[in-house]
Amino acid sequence: MNPLKELHNFGQSPWMDYIRRDLFASGKLKSLIDDDGISGVTSNPSIFEQAIAHSDEYQDAIMAFAGRADVDAKAIFESLEASDIQNTADTLRDIYDSTDHRDGYVSMEVSPRLGHDGPGTLDEARRLWAMVDRPNLLVKVPATAEGIPVIQQLISEGINVNVTLLFSQDTYVQVAKAFIKGLEIRAAKGGDISNIASVASVFVSRIDALVDGLIDENGDAQLQEIKGKVAIANSQLCYQEYKEIFSGDKWQALADKGAMTQRLLWASTSTKNPEYKDTLYMDALIGPDTVNTIPPATMDAFRDHGIA
Repeated sequence: MNPLKELHNFGQSPWMDYIRRDLFASGKLKSLIDDDGISGVTSNPSIFEQAIAHSDEYQDAIMAFAGRADVDAKAIFESLEASDIQNTADTLRDIYDSTDHRDGYVSMEVSPRLGHDGPGTLDEARRLWAMVDRPNLLVKVPATAEGIPVIQQLISEGINVNVTLLFSQDTYVQVAKAFIKGLEIRAAKGGDISNIASVASVFVSRIDALVDGLIDENGDAQLQEIKGKVAIANSQLCYQEYKEIFSGDKWQALADKGAMTQRLLWASTSTKNPEYKDTLYMDALIGPDTVNTIPPATMDAFRDHGIA
């Protein structure tokens, strides 16, 4: 069996960390859904920049803005991005409906320049949500000190959130509590919480890239034994926090009203060190109620020789 599809048997949803116009225009995304069990898509400004700069698929759309003084480069970029997000959301809509809103999402990120601007992040998240106008959109908000209160507010307003740039267990706990508080506020006002989705994106390989470098600089031979293991251990500890937070009477009161847990999403799961197996982080982080967002090259590797 295809190892990517088999992940569903363990309760993990494989999402693709990549987006480009030809994916849905050519039917490639539909094939990935049918053949590989891909059930969501994540994106970020860097991915879109690469798609636009390294293909001619967007040329006609860009030229449509030629001579218009009322739009700047940011507005053009955002228009192209929103169009791709809408088309991707529409392609994933059947999954969204058939899984009772658990899967079938596509993510769109607020500007990274707003990472430490809480009010700016809130305004832009609301604007993107209204602009895309799809129920299976996740607005990506960074887990900065300024971003965490925004997450709570957005959830209370019924806006789906992909919390990004999570590295530590302490920050993850703050994010999960903000999500729960947002649900409680909405429920207290009589709002529907059964269709609110959120994921907490824990970055994986970037942690090992940093720690491994520090170990090499230190020169301690004993520390060599933990190279390539710290990121996985950190993710597993976050998962233990997840199981504890989303259990007990407090969570059950929300679950009884239809609330879905804020799943952990493993991000940055391609290996940065060529000495490591190319499916290292995927093999090690398979578990119930999790998401793994996978770059195309890692997806190909896991399909070929991953261990599910």
